Amino acid sequence: MKPSRPSVTADTSRSTGQPFHVLREYSFVADGHRGALIGPRGDVVWMCVPRWDSPATFASLVGGRGGYTVTPVEPYVWGGTYEPGSLVWRSHWVTNDTTVECREALAAPADPHRAVLLRRIEMPDSDGARVAVSLDLRGDFGSTPADARRDDAGRWVLDCGDLRARWSGLPEASRGDDGVLRAELYLAAGEHRDLVLEVSDRPLGPPVEAPDAWRATERWWSEQVPAFEDVVGRRDARMAYAVLRGLTTSGGGMVAAPTLGLPERAEAGRNFDYRYVWLRDQAYAGLAVSVHEPLPLLPELVDVTTARILEHGHDLAPAYSVTGALPPEESTLDLPAYPGGADVVGNWVRGQFQLDTPGELLQLYASAARHDLLTAEDATAAETLVDVIAARWTQPDAGIWELDPDWWTHSRLACVGGLRRIAQHGPGALSDRADSLADAVLAETSRRCLSPGGAWLRRPGRPELDASLLLPGVRGALAPTDPRSLATIAAVEKDLSADGYLYRNRPDDRPLGEAEGAFLLCGFAMCLAHWGAGHEVEAFRWFERQRAAAGPAGLFAEEFDVEQHQLRGNLPQGFVHALLLECAQRLGGEPDRDPCGESSGDPRHAGTDGRTRQR
Repeated sequence: MKPSRPSVTADTSRSTGQPFHVLREYSFVADGHRGALIGPRGDVVWMCVPRWDSPATFASLVGGRGGYTVTPVEPYVWGGTYEPGSLVWRSHWVTNDTTVECREALAAPADPHRAVLLRRIEMPDSDGARVAVSLDLRGDFGSTPADARRDDAGRWVLDCGDLRARWSGLPEASRGDDGVLRAELYLAAGEHRDLVLEVSDRPLGPPVEAPDAWRATERWWSEQVPAFEDVVGRRDARMAYAVLRGLTTSGGGMVAAPTLGLPERAEAGRNFDYRYVWLRDQAYAGLAVSVHEPLPLLPELVDVTTARILEHGHDLAPAYSVTGALPPEESTLDLPAYPGGADVVGNWVRGQFQLDTPGELLQLYASAARHDLLTAEDATAAETLVDVIAARWTQPDAGIWELDPDWWTHSRLACVGGLRRIAQHGPGALSDRADSLADAVLAETSRRCLSPGGAWLRRPGRPELDASLLLPGVRGALAPTDPRSLATIAAVEKDLSADGYLYRNRPDDRPLGEAEGAFLLCGFAMCLAHWGAGHEVEAFRWFERQRAAAGPAGLFAEEFDVEQHQLRGNLPQGFVHALLLECAQRLGGEPDRDPCGESSGDPRHAGTDGRTRQR
């Protein structure tokens, strides 16, 4: 993505002074409408309320004020794990004398206007321990402190700008001169303490009771995440689905990531706000949840996409807010930022045209049609996408990596794949038109964008490779065993890989890894490309290597620093988890040489009856 605007001078007086952690040490809880990052000190360092792109109430992740900490008083070693098939996190600390745990979750099913952060401190060992708790709730990225008072029931009631909050479970807390609520409590063996924080942009209703909220949250997650019995890496597959579920707002779409300003490379100017819905990412997630059967997320992802297409038509943007509005223009916050990053709010993607997006979305609609889930409105949206491709495929676009406009090869081939798929699985009226358009685009792209060795080049006339060009053979633009697909696999692996990880491209003459980290999305795409080509051992090798990049919580950021073994960029990144989930399912079955579930050979030769029905 393109470098952001320079940051303004930071006002360090607004910083908490709390230590930052490397990204691999953060865990993530979410309820679909918002999420929170939790560090190894039991420190909630990031949460935006009421929705993903709202100003943060806990902003210490980006150097601002605001945080919520539960930490053992004695020296400790940290660990933790997710409860299976959920985003219920258990922080785990081992001291010299005992162990302390804190069970953490955002309560679900969620109220769009009210976040409920549940924390249950537990003593599973035979000895008790002292635990320090602090709450510093602030609005507008830390600039607005909260006024706090204790009500007659011992709950803390807080007013914070336009937000209202209530904190239950710690009546013994006291308010310091700095406005922070603090307490130190002792819990004996077998005891627990429930803390419930409610934050809303509307007046609060009756207090949330912790036991009821925990039961409802456990039940909700048990209903949301499939068992995934026949997959490779079942635990990681279920975790990936839980992340996608947690990032997806009902009726609003899946945000790319819950965070902003986390650097892809220190001082490289690559710091972005990803709290928006990229339609391409929706397509990747939709393909991952429709590999063998339509999983519960699929209709939601399709419905949101259709709403945006029918509303905006040929003016379709690459990304939207969960409200359906365009992302705001980029601006920077007056904060110190995460080390090496910059506090960029908004995203310049709102002014771009990315030709691959309609192609990726046609693949999503084809998957819905394959499962007999295409509605009349979806079919109209698919027809609009074909119109967009027909009108604009010869024009420059920003491409998958959001670069300066050019005749990017991946964009054209993504359209070919989408057109082929919708011709096979979509409404019969689209079949001939989509197929003939795919023929034209593929012929011209093959004429202009192949290397002398037969591999796809990034753009015409330049001897550059791009790892995104592994996807045409994965997504049906041509067979995975087509000579062009095989030549691209070999060329990309030779020129863009290091230590089992894959880079997007070579942006300049520097060695791989100096300009940016390895792209985990690309590594999983290499896995799918090898699997489709029949290289089963290589597919497993790439899959397992990418899985190794996750932090202790099993979360993936966009990039991985191969030399330092660190995650880079915003966390967690939805499309990486989507590709992991797709790989886990495909590697758990038999290779069919066609990763979209169709017969081998030219996808145009398979038939379709064009069935549709209402969901």
